Amino acid sequence: MPDGKPAGVRCVQLTGDNRCRLFGDPRRPAVCAGLMPVREMCGESREEAMIWLARLEGLTAPVPAAKKNPGVRIRPRTPGGR
Repeated sequence: MPDGKPAGVRCVQLTGDNRCRLFGDPRRPAVCAGLMPVREMCGESREEAMIWLARLEGLTAPVPAAKKNPGVRIRPRTPGGR
């Protein structure tokens, strides 16, 4: 995914059994290679691990400008700058 993987979108490099096709390959993205699983991340089951990963994706997803500042309205400029 040359432009990165958006949150909530399945990586195109995952196989049907959720293995990375780029594991060990220098083309593997740094964010993937740098992700070091820890006990809290993996949990006691695959289901717990997937819940943790979904939460991580949600926490790192880009936030649209309107949600960052819900009270701010952006109006188009009118002639004369008013």
